[in-house]
Amino acid sequence: MSKLEVRHVSVNYAGSGGQNTLALADVNLALDPGDFVVALGASGCGKTTLLSCIAGFMQPSEGEIVLDGRPVIGPGAERGVVFQKHALMPWLSVVENVEFGLEIRGVSAQKRAAVAAGYIDMVGLKGFEQHHPHELSGGMQQRVGLARALAIDPRVMLMDEPFAALDAQTREAMQAELLRIQNREKKTMIFVTHSIEEAVYLADRVVVFTRRPSRILEIVDIPLPHPRWEDPEEFRARPEFVRLRLHIAKLLKGAHA
Repeated sequence: MSKLEVRHVSVNYAGSGGQNTLALADVNLALDPGDFVVALGASGCGKTTLLSCIAGFMQPSEGEIVLDGRPVIGPGAERGVVFQKHALMPWLSVVENVEFGLEIRGVSAQKRAAVAAGYIDMVGLKGFEQHHPHELSGGMQQRVGLARALAIDPRVMLMDEPFAALDAQTREAMQAELLRIQNREKKTMIFVTHSIEEAVYLADRVVVFTRRPSRILEIVDIPLPHPRWEDPEEFRARPEFVRLRLHIAKLLKGAHA
């Protein structure tokens, strides 16, 4: 059984004057446990809408999302979400932000502290536990958001362009960090981006979307070896990486012409 299934999902947005906008049209996708899938397409093509349906923030107009055999009907702790904007609570420290989801679930203070410490260390923020978000760089804030999502031990991680607002150097560092974490945690991941290079670097499979009404144009397997983070520059220069990047670029150019 697939870990996550998107079955014939379409989404209509109700507009003014009774007119609807079809954002997604008959999208089908299946992810097995541990898959790292990247949804790729132009801004506004419906990638975030799909992620919102999987997260349970909205319901499809047609079709269904199924996780471990059960329909998704709302948000749940089995799905962790990392947003483009870190969405940290500014009045809480790093450790308090990471502990927040565990506290809501009634986890004891001692266990919360132990879990948070492990993930803070994992994302490279040991020593910053008592800092507040405004005292951190953008990349550090995103690390906190990632640690907070991982701390609740979700079965699926949903990431909506989490590195888009970062400078190029920080973005590349965060991509490598995410691959290290995935190598350790083996989470099922869906990552949304409009960067072809980011998609090819991170993914096991890249799901290429058309413009609205958005459909899956092609699912591109990325059979590149792991680990990929040890020398990212060399990895991106490999002929197979370049070939895959050019192939996807041509797909998008044809779909968006």
